[in-house]
Amino acid sequence: MFQATRRRLAIWYTTVTAVLLLLFATGVYLYVRNTLIERVDDTLNHVVEVVVRSLAIEAVSPNDRINKYRVNVEASFRDNADTVEDDRIDLEWFSPTGELLWSTFDEPLNVPIRANRTVETVRLAKSQETRFLTPSPPPLLRQVTQRVQMGRQVLGYLRVSHPWFEVTKPSHQLILDLSLGISAMVICVGAIGWLLSGLAMEPVRESYQHLKQFTSDASHELRSPIAMIQTNVQVALADPDRSSEQHQQQLKVIERLTQRLGRLVDDLLFLAREDSGIVQPRFSACPLDALLMEVVEEQQLLAAEKGIKLALDLVTAQISFPDETEEDFFTFQADWDRLARLFTNLIGNALQYTPIGGKVDVELQRIIRRGNHPQLQVKVIDSGIGIPEDALPHLFDRFFRVDPARTRGKSTGSGLGLAIAAAIVENHHGHIRVESVVDRGTTVTVTLPQYRLETH
Repeated sequence: MFQATRRRLAIWYTTVTAVLLLLFATGVYLYVRNTLIERVDDTLNHVVEVVVRSLAIEAVSPNDRINKYRVNVEASFRDNADTVEDDRIDLEWFSPTGELLWSTFDEPLNVPIRANRTVETVRLAKSQETRFLTPSPPPLLRQVTQRVQMGRQVLGYLRVSHPWFEVTKPSHQLILDLSLGISAMVICVGAIGWLLSGLAMEPVRESYQHLKQFTSDASHELRSPIAMIQTNVQVALADPDRSSEQHQQQLKVIERLTQRLGRLVDDLLFLAREDSGIVQPRFSACPLDALLMEVVEEQQLLAAEKGIKLALDLVTAQISFPDETEEDFFTFQADWDRLARLFTNLIGNALQYTPIGGKVDVELQRIIRRGNHPQLQVKVIDSGIGIPEDALPHLFDRFFRVDPARTRGKSTGSGLGLAIAAAIVENHHGHIRVESVVDRGTTVTVTLPQYRLETH
């Protein structure tokens, strides 16, 4: 599936780029060709003007009432042959009746005279082919014809010719160069498109793999309590003559499993909402010291039952900001409910994996980073069983649980607690880090940016 999508993306990318390059090359070709044609036409018109001005015109009958004139061909074109030959410009002079009187061509072209100042492209006869040393078919000529007259008297026609291969040859070379360039570019674009489409598909592939793993793990977690609930219900229904005490015990098991299933569903729903961004955090003024006092007070009963010492330490020996009251020292913009859930999970985990007689310390302090940006740092330090080093990089993966043999028979939950904690910290633009040594304890450090409260 991913390879087919990647292939389609690369093909579309290459096709669009090839079409754009083709349009660009076509525009370049037309521009260059038109520029060459205009240059040749300008050259022809300039030569016509120069030659017409240099014509030797003589009066034929100066004593008649009506003067008649003629062009002295020998005087007009005597010195022009070599010059125009070097410039690849050919001249032809025709009488008023269209008879060829003088030409720089070795043989007549046998091309009829056109109208005044007519620019056209004509093909030479094969006999004229060797003059330009070009292969068949015979070369083309670009010609302009100028009618020369005095008053109403037509003295003759001047035709100037320029070889057309000075347009076609560069045009053909340009087509070849553009074709090679576009081909090489399309090949490069195809390779780059394949690479970029692979990079673009990589996050999709990873998300898909995470989704498959998440679905598999969620199905596994949901299947177990549902199966146990179904088993207990079937046993209760299969033997209606059982005592009320046995029924009560089975109902308690069902209730416990239902509560576990409900917590799992709540955790999955919370993570799904966090991923989708459907529910945004509700930020308000949140005194973190008061929040931690409340969470620690709620966990004191569980700590007392296990004989664990749970303590909260507020480190206030830090530099404060101007116009800051004592109440604002640990106050920042945050979502109270989500932070309460975050630290309830962290402290609950610490109590769960700390043996009887151990201790759990919660420490809150303000730290100042570079740039004078304050941050609030909370550490949950326990003296529990610790976490193996190879498990630390995966602690925040969903449904990840440490090897049950390391937990010494303790319930490890669904494996979503730390994933939820990481999601909450990320939504508050903070950072969470876990440090642990086996059989010596674990330290979880949460660092949150302390956004200053707006004052009005």
